[in-house]
Amino acid sequence: MKQVDEYYEKLKSQGISCIEITLRSDVAWDAIALFKEKYGHEFQVGVGTIVSPDDILNCVKLKVDFMVSPGLTSSMIQQFDFSGIPFLPGVSTPSEIIRGIDMGWQYFKFFPAHLFGGAKALETYSGIFKDVRFCPTGGINADNYEDYLALNNVMSVGGSWLLK
Repeated sequence: MKQVDEYYEKLKSQGISCIEITLRSDVAWDAIALFKEKYGHEFQVGVGTIVSPDDILNCVKLKVDFMVSPGLTSSMIQQFDFSGIPFLPGVSTPSEIIRGIDMGWQYFKFFPAHLFGGAKALETYSGIFKDVRFCPTGGINADNYEDYLALNNVMSVGGSWLLK
């Protein structure tokens, strides 16, 4: 509990009011529930690393504010749309972006950014997918996040460098 309070204080001191808690540990769902209960009135609390329809259903039960996925399956697409919760589906290739556009989406997680061309890839995508906006994650850090944010098709960036 003390660590959760320390994270809260650090995030607030930096003017951050939106947090994505990833499903990368055995206690992730408990941490999400605890953070949402304790600080949900001050933070938008989202869940990352959504990889199954069951993850989406758990998000609905916890009434999270948003969901982020590293990729998609057909069954996830249906659950995302039915959930009523805003989501960022993960993409990295033009085919995945086009599939998302075909679904009526224009906001995507670009993951893993550093393995799929980074800021240069997103700069190229800006000329091809004019109405699409990205939140790149994967390899984003204190040394390069501003390069991404300078792009007109990047709405935000994600990374764990803020909290270790």
